[in-house]
Amino acid sequence: MTMVECEGTGMYSDHEKEHMSTKYPFADAYRVVKLEILTDEKNVQKIVQLIRQSGRTGYSGDGMIILSPVDEVYKVRTDEVGFSIV
Repeated sequence: MTMVECEGTGMYSDHEKEHMSTKYPFADAYRVVKLEILTDEKNVQKIVQLIRQSGRTGYSGDGMIILSPVDEVYKVRTDEVGFSIV
């Protein structure tokens, strides 16, 4: 798992106000945390459910979960290949 502190723009603010990010992309940036988790298929739904349950506040900005397949894993230092090295 990797956790990265980021700044991003989006529809986090009050939609009744003018959203500055449409004019000045990072003038109205918000601090967010991005989690990257690499796991095998058997754990995906467990992890998704855990994040959805523990990460939900009910307010705008709770985030998104995006699933993406990984075709192969290569370890640069040792030249190992495959998901067993994760």
